[in-house]
Amino acid sequence: LLATSRADLSSRPILTISRGPTFIPTAEGSEWFKTEMIGVNRVGYRYVPAGINPPGHATPCRTIESNPTSFRVSWEDRSPFLKVSKDGLSIAGNKGFRSGRCNAPIREGKWYMEVKILHGGGEHVGDESMREGSHVRLGWGRREAPLNAPVGLDGYSYGYRDKTGDKITLSRPRPCGRPFGTGDVIGMYISLPPRRQPNKKDPLDPAHLKRERIPIDLKGQEVFEILEYPQSKEMMALMDYSGRTTSSASVPSNSKKTANGKLPERGGPAVSGTKTATTNLRPLPTLPDSRIAFFVNGEPQGVAFEDLYDYLPLRQSDTQKANSRKRTKEGVKEHRENPFDDGTLGYYPFISLFNEASVRLNPGPDFEFPPPPDIDAVLDGKPTKSSAATTSDDTQPKRTWRPACERYPEFMQEEWAFDALEDEEAKVELAKMAAADKLEEDKRKQREKRRQQAETRRHADAKRKAEEKARKAAEAKAKLGVVDHEPVIPPSPLRHSTAYEPEGSVEYEPSPAPTFASYGEPQGGQSGYTSENHDNDMDVDHDIEAIMGPPTP
Repeated sequence: LLATSRADLSSRPILTISRGPTFIPTAEGSEWFKTEMIGVNRVGYRYVPAGINPPGHATPCRTIESNPTSFRVSWEDRSPFLKVSKDGLSIAGNKGFRSGRCNAPIREGKWYMEVKILHGGGEHVGDESMREGSHVRLGWGRREAPLNAPVGLDGYSYGYRDKTGDKITLSRPRPCGRPFGTGDVIGMYISLPPRRQPNKKDPLDPAHLKRERIPIDLKGQEVFEILEYPQSKEMMALMDYSGRTTSSASVPSNSKKTANGKLPERGGPAVSGTKTATTNLRPLPTLPDSRIAFFVNGEPQGVAFEDLYDYLPLRQSDTQKANSRKRTKEGVKEHRENPFDDGTLGYYPFISLFNEASVRLNPGPDFEFPPPPDIDAVLDGKPTKSSAATTSDDTQPKRTWRPACERYPEFMQEEWAFDALEDEEAKVELAKMAAADKLEEDKRKQREKRRQQAETRRHADAKRKAEEKARKAAEAKAKLGVVDHEPVIPPSPLRHSTAYEPEGSVEYEPSPAPTFASYGEPQGGQSGYTSENHDNDMDVDHDIEAIMGPPTP
């Protein structure tokens, strides 16, 4: 994932045009190239060039363009097996059917473009050893149509075959026009009704505009990674070739039938007694008054398809809504299926090439075979008069359609307007988050203040209760006449350095001299023996010896 903090993005350059693609020639001197440094759409995911938003924006990235900034085949939205020219108007195949979409969808209105067949119609190119040769299918396809398969494979695309001139959708060919091949110029016309506006009272209306995309870093280039719109089970049910009908919707009306008037039996005969599970299928809405037509070298081939399937996603089922709510509760940052229109839905010019086939796109405004001013009138067989609708100079009939080249700048303006809307919504959301954070911080401070006040009250109450208890105890003792005295403990004589009065003291009296009686029974409980007494005893002994003489041995 791309780091989305402003500090992390400040070191990255702010681009208005994508760095990619890098063109790698398929052979030395070849006019065909492979592309690198881009995010080629793969199964389930698609990529759009992104650029860092300047400071002051709430969203980290915005939609940017890639060169050349004009209507062409999309660098990202094509099979990687298709080779291209540097201007994006020429495409060549390689093995099997590979397809590519152009870089702007048709969402409403009448549009026209040309495709010149460089190699096709079964022609073999050079030393090509493919038995089938090179073939081309042209048409219009939605986002859900697969890129590694031909246009008309399923109900998400409508095609025109070079080999037989058949029109094809749901893999069911029907006769339509004449075959075409190398050198022919095919005109592609589509007419869609005005885009339905969402119901403001219905938050689940798929017509609401909403994006689900994540900016990522791809080899140093910022791109948006988007979860591709999945195919619905209702549309896949239409691919049932067993002959059983479904209750979802019918195939768009056909003006011509096959030789035997039956659909091809590709799934085998229906098994008797088999119950078709169609009760849970949602209806497939169509676009009223929509149509597709093809021209070959300026000649109209009639209306090929009418009442095309609506390109909006089907309304979410209860299971899808429950899964969406579960992911939201978990808060995991991941891709989510988008049940709404993200602004890229519509019908794209869809080019399918088999083996070494190649074509050249001409989105206008100058065409090799300019169509009539009012294509619908010609298709309906109505007479066209120059006076029916004129311009201000009253010399030319008013044109009711637009060349496809005008769609690209219009589409980019829509994308940038969507970017600005998302940025404003992000600013509002950030303001709400900041207000919620401030409110939460204020609440936290209030809780802390209340906690401190409660703690102070608890300490004051405990002190007051202790003082009250001591006061009551003192009052109780006073009533009982109990007086508290401190016990007097006499000091230890050892703590005052001496145990007796020093000599020379006023109270000092020498012990009396011992007498014979002193050697008798002790008198009293005190001893009169001192060091002075010991000297006197020695003198007495000497006197006795002098009188009585020395002892006899």
